[in-house]
Amino acid sequence: MREIDLKELKFNPMTLIGKEWMLISAGNEEKFNTMTAQWGHLGAIWNGDMPASVVYIRPQRYTNEFVNSEKYYTLSFFDEEYKKDLMYLGTHSGRDEDKLSKTSLTPVFGYDSVYFKEAKLVFVCRKVYKGQLHEMNFIDQKILDKNYPERDFHYVYIGEIVKALVKED
Repeated sequence: MREIDLKELKFNPMTLIGKEWMLISAGNEEKFNTMTAQWGHLGAIWNGDMPASVVYIRPQRYTNEFVNSEKYYTLSFFDEEYKKDLMYLGTHSGRDEDKLSKTSLTPVFGYDSVYFKEAKLVFVCRKVYKGQLHEMNFIDQKILDKNYPERDFHYVYIGEIVKALVKED
């Protein structure tokens, strides 16, 4: 993979995250985990001069332990041919099994985190904020009832995008 200037990127974030999905990963060669997500944001924050990602992770997800404890996390995006792998990683827990071994993905360790060789695009993010959604802040009760019947509110992480990597042609 090669590093690319963020200003050179051209994609639709609604499609990239909402339709193609992503892997949120954190950890190191000794221990790491990854999860599939289709919620999130990419953009700029704090006076518009910090490129940022926003990811949401439920407290019970194993990946939350890693993102919470590490300084960096990555977002990896893939071509359609890896959708089955992302589906598996999103429906099985790394706490219960070596779920990555059931996929065709290869972890790469670098930039103080982990990402995947097969990714078409990777964002390396330095964690700058952590919060949690709260029931009292929901204005639309239908969203609350549909997405949080157990009231297991997502943690929200904002990360400064410090590197963007693209697959070599």
